Amino acid sequence: MRKTKKSIAKRFKITGRGKILRRTPGRRHLLGAKSKKQKRQSGKDKPVSAGVARFVRMAMPHAF
Repeated sequence: MRKTKKSIAKRFKITGRGKILRRTPGRRHLLGAKSKKQKRQSGKDKPVSAGVARFVRMAMPHAF
């Protein structure tokens, strides 16, 4: 039995249908230099690309 990589489990979210979502980086500081659109869109989770999703699935074997 494989263990879950806790560092990855904290960074990614798995939806009910099995999609993997990630947070958008760059929301902590220097927000005055970013546009309203950039800040607004960074509030939403984004899907992970297929190549990265494979590694996330391997690191979280019990989530699927």
